[in-house]
Parts: sequence; C-alpha cells; structure tokens
Amino acid sequence: MELVKVKEGSTAFFVPVQDADTGFPPGTAAVFFNRRMELNRDATVLFCSCVVPRPRDYLDAMGASGARGLRIAHECGIPATINDRDPEATAVIEKNVMYTGCSIELLRRDARALLSERRFDAVDLDPFGTPAPFVDAGARGAGRYLFVTATDTAPLCGAHLRAGMRRYFARPMNTEYHAEVGLRTLLAFVAREVIKYDRGVEPLLCFSREHFFRLHLRLSDGARAADRTLVRIGFVLQCPKCPFREEFTGMIPEKTCCPHCGELVEAIGPLWLGSINDRTLLTRMREHLDGMELGTKKDLAKLMETCTEELDTSSHYDYHAVSKRLKVSPPEIGTVLERLRGAGYAATRTHYSGYGIKTDAPVDVISKAISGDR
Repeated sequence: MELVKVKEGSTAFFVPVQDADTGFPPGTAAVFFNRRMELNRDATVLFCSCVVPRPRDYLDAMGASGARGLRIAHECGIPATINDRDPEATAVIEKNVMYTGCSIELLRRDARALLSERRFDAVDLDPFGTPAPFVDAGARGAGRYLFVTATDTAPLCGAHLRAGMRRYFARPMNTEYHAEVGLRTLLAFVAREVIKYDRGVEPLLCFSREHFFRLHLRLSDGARAADRTLVRIGFVLQCPKCPFREEFTGMIPEKTCCPHCGELVEAIGPLWLGSINDRTLLTRMREHLDGMELGTKKDLAKLMETCTEELDTSSHYDYHAVSKRLKVSPPEIGTVLERLRGAGYAATRTHYSGYGIKTDAPVDVISKAISGDR
C-alpha cells in the first residue's frame, strides 16, 4: 500500500494514496481517509481542549488511518487508544504511532466486543456509514463522553424513509429543515440507546455539516439522569400542505389538524427537542480557537458563533421556500430577522442553512415579515 504524509492541525501522519475518482485507496476501503472531514476532526480537538473536565482517556473505536486518535494524543495530550479490526488499517496506524512518538495503545478488535469489555472516559464512534450498529456498545463502554458521527444523511433526513426507520426506529420527513431533522433524529436515537442503561445524555456540541452529522455528548449515571433525558424526546408535528409546525413532547404523538388549512399534521420523530449545544462551552471554544493550529479555524469560528446565537427550537423556516409559497421576492435575511424582532419575537439564523430562520413567531407573523405586510 502506497502511503503519503499529510498534516492536520499540528499533527503529521501517513495515509494511503487515494484514487482520484472514488476517494478510496486502490483495491481497499479499510484505511479510508476523508479529507472533507477535517472540520469534524478539528471540532473534536477543539472540544477536548476546552471541555471541563477534560477526558481522562480517549478511544478512537474505528481508527482506519488513526487520524482522530493521533490528533487527540498529540494536540490535546490525552492518553489515546486507537482500535481497528482490519490488519491493513492497524499496520498503517502502527506506522503513524511510531512516527508521532506519542504513547498510544493500539488494538485490533471488533469495536462492539471491545466496548463490551472495557470502558473509556471518551468514546468516539466514526464508522464508514451508519453508526447505528455501534451505539449500544458505545453507550455501555463510554464513561463521561460519547462522540458520534453519521454520514448516512439521506436515511436520517427522510430521503430514504424505510432505511431511516430500520436503522433509527424513527420516522423522519424530507422537509425544508431536513438537516435539523436528521441531526435531532440521530441524537434522539443515541439518547434512547443510552437511557435504557439508566444513564442520561447532555448535548454539548452537536452540528450538521454538508454530508455528516456530529454529536459530542456528556453521559451521566442514574435513573434520574435518564428521566431528565427522556423528557427531551418528542416529535415535530408538521402540516404537509403549509409551513405550520409545532413541537410535541412525549412518546405517542397526538393526531391533530393544522389550525391554518385543516390538514391532518404528520409526526416527525422521535426527535431530540430543545438545546443541542452548551453555550458556555461554545464561548470558551471560540475564545480558545485563536491560539490553536487548525486548518478549518475560520469555518469553525463561524460555526461556533452561529450555534451560540441559535434558538433552541426544533425546526427552522427556509424563508426562500416561504417566499416562493407567498409568491414574493425574498428580502435580505437580516431584514426578515429585524421585522420579526420588531414584532416582539425572538429570531436568529441557523447553522443548518444560509436561508434558515429560527423563531418563536407564528406562521402568519413570519409571512408578514417576509412579504413586508404590516
């Protein structure tokens, strides 16, 4: 296998030369290194540098090239274990561990078996494709922190409905806020896998970006913690014909009709309702970012800023889609936000979309803010 040296953050390591068309190493996908996931990895390095308390140790459960574990050990100074069950992957990881000189434990195990036998303070699940088969093991093997990446965005967003139902025991819907549906569906699925062990979940840094969803969660033990998590799971009741939607907390959604057009609303979920980020931590991360060597620093700064200001509503409005429905030209997004705030409602941008608006205003007020009607 031909290797080439790359550098992310302040860490240099080796990855396989990749095919220009497929992005995979020729003849194998075992040591796949996705350059487009740099922001994902940068965010975790930044998170682990700022979260209190810092992880005592860290498991990169599906190492591939070992990039995550190498960077956490080298840039954060946290003892790391890198695991992969494929011998080609572990050979590359071993070379990288020797090259960096970091004290890293290298394992060749099935991640689910490993997490059934050992516990790590922070467990990072970043599989190729869906994380669904690994979350139960992660819920058992993670101490205080569980990190999860999902790249199967189509099933989570409702574009591949049956696949989403099979993997995540949820009914997503391909709405104008589909990225938010996907992230909150994933978060609710992970929470349900955790609470069955009488453990609770606290989202600290969760975001959607292009082709992936990323969760950074704090776990806590006890039935009370699990009960606090349970009340955060519910549904968005969405009218299939107009922009109306409302949140419903509970396990069985009500059958109600849209107050605007009378259509029977459809339940999306189960979803995580409410906050998905810790604003105090986001502020600390933003302040710490300037002193770090990260390739996606500019994008991370914008993400931290938007997530800090973002309302905790579980859906957002694509104001271009609403404008099209109203048959008006969309004004500047800043103008819409000012009109909503002027009418006495909270309104912010959302990190999910450049056209997304989060607000507690009702549909008729949103329509007036977009059309300019008084």
